[in-house]
Amino acid sequence: MKPRTEKLYQRVVNAIADSIADGRYTIGTRLPGERELAEEFGVSRPTIREAMIALEIRGLVEARHGSGLYVTSTPASSTAPAELDIGAFELIEARILFEGEACAVAATVINDEALADLDRLLAEMAANPEASPEALDADRRFHLRIAEATGNTVISTVVEMLWNLRERAPLSAHMFAEARREGVHPRVDEHRLIVDALRARDSAAARRAMRDHLRRVIQDLLSATEVEAMRRTQSEIAEQRGTLERRLHA
Repeated sequence: MKPRTEKLYQRVVNAIADSIADGRYTIGTRLPGERELAEEFGVSRPTIREAMIALEIRGLVEARHGSGLYVTSTPASSTAPAELDIGAFELIEARILFEGEACAVAATVINDEALADLDRLLAEMAANPEASPEALDADRRFHLRIAEATGNTVISTVVEMLWNLRERAPLSAHMFAEARREGVHPRVDEHRLIVDALRARDSAAARRAMRDHLRRVIQDLLSATEVEAMRRTQSEIAEQRGTLERRLHA
């Protein structure tokens, strides 16, 4: 059996963990900024964000508000735990594939009872505060109800598994929690477009509406993680400005 290919964020995590272990980054040291790390490893900034979150979950670094990431401990192992494998971006990519097609299938067989259930769940999302557990639970049940409406238990099982991974995989759960802290919540209007397409029994429109919705979730996650990255960058700029001013007035 061939070993799994190491993911980009894992390569960054393992390299930084090795650098902490061999003393390049000692406890108390601030890690380089996101842009610098992205250039060093030749990866995108979202990949660096996933790697930094994974390092936090492993307890190797901590984020200090407005200051950056600091090394807090040395690694017991240079290999990232398997349960960190699934990040939010990878998970949503899979959901676009599976839920988009599930929605298209559901449009061909959905009945009035299922449509009424979806309308009720839309009302629950709209009636509760966006960040409330009730709204988030209604969002989950909305997507699972569409999968159930296909009448295919395999489709239902796969979609439910993807939703379970969203909260059980530490890396993914951390990223979604960060997004919620930054004000990213279920969008009722996007869910309503999905129901409209299902009610019209339009498979192509249903697939498109679901995929568009999930692509916007990706953009929301990118924006949410960018907020913290911008705070760190601003802190680095402020520190550099302070250092320059001290030199000029020495």
